[in-house]
Amino acid sequence: MISTQLAHAVSLSLSLSLLALPAFAGDSFADAITGGKPSLDARYRYESVSQENALKAANASTLRLRFGYETGEFKGFGVMLEGEHLSVLGTDNYNSTTNRKTAYSIIADPEFTEVNQAYLSYSGLPNTKLKYGRQRIVLDNQRFIGNVGWRQNEQTFDGLTVVNQSLPATTITAGYIYNANRVFSDQSKPPVATFANVGNAHMKSPILNVSYKGWRVGEIVGYGYLLDYADFATSSTQTWGLRLKGDTAIAEGMKLLYTAEYASQSDYKKNPANYSVDYAFLEAGLAKGVNIVKLGYELLEGNGTKSFQTPLATLHAFNGWADIFLTTPVNGLKDAYLGAGSALYGIKLDAIYHDYRADKGNARYGTEWNLQVTKPIAKNYLIGIKYASYNAKTFSVDTDKVWLWGEAKF
Repeated sequence: MISTQLAHAVSLSLSLSLLALPAFAGDSFADAITGGKPSLDARYRYESVSQENALKAANASTLRLRFGYETGEFKGFGVMLEGEHLSVLGTDNYNSTTNRKTAYSIIADPEFTEVNQAYLSYSGLPNTKLKYGRQRIVLDNQRFIGNVGWRQNEQTFDGLTVVNQSLPATTITAGYIYNANRVFSDQSKPPVATFANVGNAHMKSPILNVSYKGWRVGEIVGYGYLLDYADFATSSTQTWGLRLKGDTAIAEGMKLLYTAEYASQSDYKKNPANYSVDYAFLEAGLAKGVNIVKLGYELLEGNGTKSFQTPLATLHAFNGWADIFLTTPVNGLKDAYLGAGSALYGIKLDAIYHDYRADKGNARYGTEWNLQVTKPIAKNYLIGIKYASYNAKTFSVDTDKVWLWGEAKF
């Protein structure tokens, strides 16, 4: 079901187009409509989850189809429409969060048919692009705002964004989000037991991200995300941060990679709590050709009651692929990791080892291995296999996950 906000956005887009028809009449308007860009993204995936608890092992075989069309521009205006559909192939022996099979472990890929993107764009202002409606928003490394592209139903946002590049080497992204279309689909509706099961997160949330790439040392980014949830006041936070990412040559064919980031998060708007917690990220690496090794440390502070959260992030990309820490524990999280990647005969190989500890009290939560093999085929196809194994010490339970997938993008 299309949300009220999305319906309003689509209605506005169509109304503006119709109002402009007299000016659009002629070959130029026809060219904008017929000369657009269609897109198709198909992904089959098998996922298996086994946990050391009372839940049954879960197995999901799913096929996701995403199809869209973006018109060309006329007098700066354009329209993008994109739909998604997921089908379960065979028996759905897993808890999709909407199929009521709660005896199984969760694999958050429910069956759905939804509008993924539907927005009106305008680029008639110098060095500026505006989008209004349902859209994909990906900022920096997606630690705070991302599309959760790993799940079959990606996360998109209803709102307004403005991207400006008028200043040298600078990109300013400003926006206002009034709904997050989460991976659990529109079928996951209140009343539910927890925030994590809701498919839509209504909010009034200004966002700002400023990136400057003119410094020789690397890209520096400053950001502020003011998340004001309509239905979950305890999740409303304001986050302000600074990020530096760069590299430098240290030998022939070899680069030193480095990233440093700090952010502070506190209660916002109607959040009844009164607190402030910090985030820190440090990563260093060496890269030579297709070979890379990285050592990193990420801190999400917790005080025993509240902890640093990133609910709009592409969370699967952080703190292990087993997804144990999608919500930061109240005692916080310290993630020290070592990763390596290479390629052989066009096959990409990745391995990461994580050691997780509490910020408050330093209890050892557990350790995790992540392994992945992917193979691009031509430019439109990709196949892969992925494995995550979490070994619990004092937090959660032993968890093993396996994925096999193939995708095609046009």
